[in-house]
Formats: sequence, C-alpha cells, structure tokens
Amino acid sequence: MTHPNRSTLSSLRLALAALALLLAGPPALADRAALLDPSALTETAPDTFTVTFETTKGDIAIRVDRAWAPKGADRFYNLAKNGYYDGVRFFRVISGFMAQFGMHGDPEVMAAWQPATIADDPVTQSNTRGMVTFAKTGAPNSRTTQIFINFGNNARLDGMGFAPFGEVVEGMDVVDALYSGYGEGAPRGRGPSQGRIAAEGNAYLERDFPELDYIERTRVE
Repeated sequence: MTHPNRSTLSSLRLALAALALLLAGPPALADRAALLDPSALTETAPDTFTVTFETTKGDIAIRVDRAWAPKGADRFYNLAKNGYYDGVRFFRVISGFMAQFGMHGDPEVMAAWQPATIADDPVTQSNTRGMVTFAKTGAPNSRTTQIFINFGNNARLDGMGFAPFGEVVEGMDVVDALYSGYGEGAPRGRGPSQGRIAAEGNAYLERDFPELDYIERTRVE
C-alpha cells in the first residue's frame, strides 16, 4: 500500500479548504439579503446570552438578560446574530455620557430598518456605567437599531423610558478608549450628521470622520 507524501497531503488540504469556501457561498451577500427584511428577523432571544464586538480598539463583551427588557433583547439578538453591527461606526461618543452606534453603513439596509420600530419595554434597570440601552426619540415605541453604552451614572434617563437590556462585562476599558474627538453630532456639534449617515452610509463617515472606531466582527454566544 502506498502512502501520500507531505506535498500531496498539503495540496489536498488546500483543495478541501477551497471547496469549503466555495460551498459556503458569499456570506456578505447572504447577510445583506437577510438584513433587508426586518420582518424575518424576529427570533426570540435566549434568557441570557453574550454578544462580543471585536472593535478597532479591542473586544467589548455585552451580557444580555432578556428579563430586563424582552423586546429590546430580542431585537438586539436578531441584529447581532445576523451581522448587522459588523462595520458599524461608534458615531456619537461623548466623554462622561455615552457611546452611541447602530446606524448601518449600507444606506439601503439602514432604510429598511428605520421604520422597523419595536414597542417600549418597562424600565427595570438603571442607566449606570456599563449598562447598554436602545436609543429612541421622544415618541413612544420608537426604538430601532441604535444603542448606547453608558460611560457614567445616567440614571436621569430612566424616567425618560430608556430601558437597559444588557451590561458590558468585559472591555469597558475599550469603551472608554473609543475615539471621542468629534463630540456631539451635527447640527449641535461638529460630529457626524445622522441624516447624512442614513443617506450616504460609511462612505460619508470614512471620508469626513476617519478617526471613528468601529465594529469589525460580532460574535454571539
């Protein structure tokens, strides 16, 4: 019986790896197609789960307890699981207050999610340091995809209906290090305009706000 030599084995491994990639198909296109239909991403989240964002500054691990804010937890789970936050910029980072993100870099995907609001959750936890909460407008039931991480004690937000759904359990030092030099967004500050992010996506942010940190990859466990 003959045995393959090392060169043959190496070639075989490369061929199998190439075949696996071919069978896997183009993941970016598949993820984008899923993200264009928010009505299909409504899975109920586990009671607890952890989302790790691999960012340009390091890893941030967020532990979610669904009981804190079930509707918010379900939305976050579906977004994270389907790669929504990959490539997303921390576009509003205000020292001592919070780091906000969640506007997709593809305007078409962003447009699909803007009207996909979820109902409010009761506020059961406080917006203290490290707590993670969905952003919203002054209108009821206006949460979509944007979330923020509290830098300090922002308990005043509790009475305004901002319901935390998770907490940073690792990497709060990474959150503290996110680039904050642009400050508040336009028109009140010199930071990015949310209207232009929605219309132009990451092309606008990369061109006019190149120092912004962003999420490179998302893991859900």
